[in-house]
Amino acid sequence: MDRFAVVERALRSAAPHALLDVVTGALREQYGVESVELRLADYGLTTLQMVEDVPFTTEPVPIHASPQGRAFGAQEPRVESVVAGTATIHLPVTVRGDRMGVLTVTLPEARFEPAYLLEMQRICEALGHEIRVAERDTDLYLLARRAVRLTLAAEMQWQLLPGRSVSRPEFQLGAHLEPAYAIFGDNFDWSVSPRHLTLTVTNGMGQGMEAALLTNLVVNALRNARRAGLDLPGQASLADQAVYAQYRGELHASVLLLRFDLATGEVEAVDAGSPRMWRYRGRTVESVDFDAQLPLGMFEETAYVSERLRLEPGDRILVGSDGVYDSVSKAGERYGERALARSLSAHRLLPASQVPQAVLRDLGEYRDSLPLDDDALVVCLDWFGR
Repeated sequence: MDRFAVVERALRSAAPHALLDVVTGALREQYGVESVELRLADYGLTTLQMVEDVPFTTEPVPIHASPQGRAFGAQEPRVESVVAGTATIHLPVTVRGDRMGVLTVTLPEARFEPAYLLEMQRICEALGHEIRVAERDTDLYLLARRAVRLTLAAEMQWQLLPGRSVSRPEFQLGAHLEPAYAIFGDNFDWSVSPRHLTLTVTNGMGQGMEAALLTNLVVNALRNARRAGLDLPGQASLADQAVYAQYRGELHASVLLLRFDLATGEVEAVDAGSPRMWRYRGRTVESVDFDAQLPLGMFEETAYVSERLRLEPGDRILVGSDGVYDSVSKAGERYGERALARSLSAHRLLPASQVPQAVLRDLGEYRDSLPLDDDALVVCLDWFGR
């Protein structure tokens, strides 16, 4: 049995809270490593936090100014140094394009072989899959992701999310929310089938728990409708009825629903509120304007209709909530008028998984460090086609 298979078997049989101990023991036995550290990206994507029995015992390292962060950003193994006969290697832990963290191993230089990098990278992928499963049964990895305490509303919102990025041969998708530790109404969701990618971006009315509860209802109603096999307008209608039945029009939610045909690049859209979309094609950024329909839950039994457009290989799509494009500078200019297009152009060489955070950093500079007065959500999709 090869070394990777031995480590993978050990991970599959490990207790949920003991994955790091098991992978450390297996790497020590199979590769002669001396030490292993696992760090996970925090909710704000600013630091890598140590996974350890007592949270916050070890200082985090910054993503944007550390060897671990460079491995995380580049999504490639990084041999940091060979000092006193010891090699230190940082390996990204990623599952289906969702960047989770970094595994750092040290081993004697005499034991290091370049072929180890590929094998250890496969081990990191297996570790990521096991962490995803283990999170159902332990809080260890969720605790490692938080640099500070989450608000209850933010806790609910993060538990709703499918991940922060996903990759398939046809597309790469990334998303980010701010303020990461105090969000309340914005949310995104996606699902991939053999034929389609369905993406929804939600902006719930209200603040705090009120907005979080509303968005929770909307996201789960849309999932229920999608899993029942309803088409896109039907999904919007069912969620609309669920929200109206609960709030009788007092609260409503804005949603942009998108369904991408993986074979053709055709996009079906239902615009039910405030999230807006931009397309970067060639070197041109343009707003994609749909017919605005009523937000979900505003009136009883609203009927929704869909529209269509087609993507070309190489297109980049960006969706932002009103907390992004309606945000204003000190001079009173809205971010969505010109600055967002400049930001999208400036970051054209970044992968889709890194664009949302880059755009939100630009938004922070645009506001001249003024705190956000609303949730800010950015979703970026790169379309490759088949």
